[in-house]
Amino acid sequence: MMETILAWIPLDIALIAENFDRFMYGVWITLNLTFLALLLGGLLAIPMAIARASKHPIFNPLVQTYTYVFRGTPLLVQTYLIYYGVGQFDVIRNSWLWDPILSSAWWCALIAFTLNTAAYTTELLRGAIADTPTGEVEAAIATGHSYRSRMRRIILPSAFRRAIPAYSNEVIFMLHGSVIASTITLQDILGVGRWLNGRYYLAYEGFITAAALYFLIVLCITWAFRWFERRYLRHLVRRTESADTDTPPAPAT
Repeated sequence: MMETILAWIPLDIALIAENFDRFMYGVWITLNLTFLALLLGGLLAIPMAIARASKHPIFNPLVQTYTYVFRGTPLLVQTYLIYYGVGQFDVIRNSWLWDPILSSAWWCALIAFTLNTAAYTTELLRGAIADTPTGEVEAAIATGHSYRSRMRRIILPSAFRRAIPAYSNEVIFMLHGSVIASTITLQDILGVGRWLNGRYYLAYEGFITAAALYFLIVLCITWAFRWFERRYLRHLVRRTESADTDTPPAPAT
């Protein structure tokens, strides 16, 4: 019965199963690059978003230029410039950065992904900081909070919570953008799919398996962010009329 079912599936399931360990290695590479880039990019974005929101006379123009450059150019171009471009300069090839870092495809991809997601996250957090309710800021000032204290205890926590829905999109976009790693010799999920198709002269098996794995990862990310939204944005959910009113129902006649 199972052989009959497999015969009707237009994919070589046995071949996919035989090489599934390679796909699991690709999942590991993809998740490593994606979430390390998001972590490092998020840490870089926080001070840059504060500089943008506060309109610092020196740092704001610099950060704005940085975000324009990295948001205005494709991630593929940025990755190629770092992986293929920096090695053209003798001063870099002869420096301590070349052998352990810039000569490695993994490190070049991580640097490109980090700088790219930091630019997007900076503007996302800047908007969330700028949209902080005036009443919260005025209350913090009235209770004697300094600017640093207001930012640390009032504004940033509020901005982080309100940025959760938009940041979930950035996480998913970064995951999808990580397929660029396969173009610089890294065996991520798509890289393994391309290898499978190329080795066995296939058209669908590698790509469909890769697409299914990306779909499952995105599904897990979506569930996680829905939990975060229910946990940290519960106070923003509009209650129904029955929950808003405390009056008991009219007695039956």
